[in-house]
Amino acid sequence: MPELPEVEVTRRRISPLLVGRRIRSVRTSAPSYLFLTRPERLRRRLAGRTVTALARRGKYLVAELDDGGRLIVHLGMTGQLFSAAATSVRLLSAAARAALAPEAQRAFQPDAHTHLCLAFEDGGHPVYLRDVRKFGKVLLLERGERHARLERLGVDALEVSGAQLFRASRKRTVAIKSLLLDQSQIAGVGNIYADEALFLAGVRPRRRAGRVTRRECDAIAAALRRILCRSIETGGSSISDFVAPDGADGQYQSETRVYARTGMACSVCGTTIRRIVIGQRGSHYCPRCQR
Repeated sequence: MPELPEVEVTRRRISPLLVGRRIRSVRTSAPSYLFLTRPERLRRRLAGRTVTALARRGKYLVAELDDGGRLIVHLGMTGQLFSAAATSVRLLSAAARAALAPEAQRAFQPDAHTHLCLAFEDGGHPVYLRDVRKFGKVLLLERGERHARLERLGVDALEVSGAQLFRASRKRTVAIKSLLLDQSQIAGVGNIYADEALFLAGVRPRRRAGRVTRRECDAIAAALRRILCRSIETGGSSISDFVAPDGADGQYQSETRVYARTGMACSVCGTTIRRIVIGQRGSHYCPRCQR
């Protein structure tokens, strides 16, 4: 699932392809649970609008429109937001790649998984939203309209302090890993970066949140900021479906210390990395470095 770094990379690289451009027409797929705003309303309301800014709230992209409205996009687990000029094998299904000659495997044509296409008055490349599993979300808000999905988000993970994390963890019996994944507390953290931050801070993911000390909360918050910023610098993690809007892969997956390294030796102490399940999520840790 795209987490804060992948969404921030998407925001930075898609902004030049959206901001300042007037939408000429909108194509959508059929109504589905991906669309929190019905497709026909999106087609009607977005045509003729200009995107004036693109922001991020946690894992949500928020496109400001010239009439005061906002187009909200969440990439879900497999969402991809990219330019029609992008080329990447990650934009093709495994079946499609197998059926194509190598030289054709990087070309993309809108398929059944392409749910939103924005074409622009300037005639430049359209922008596509593609989501194979349709766990992403598309929502259009009118001027001044609020929505629970945004209102319930906690502090952005790039801005969270140890003091905020410590207050949120008091008297909590959930695992500290589960608290980090709670978007109402800290917005933007997912499985990869929670595991990595807890390793860097030396805290086991299963430790009860209420038993994490103030000093450890400081360490976790600092580790989150460090790891998230580093992932943004490297273009995010392209472990499965994530691809940047220009078709580039992220590189942070090659720097993970515990995530997806079950059975491998810890890079610090040599102990075998373990995997456990917390809240139905796989969690990776070093039993020696993390207490």
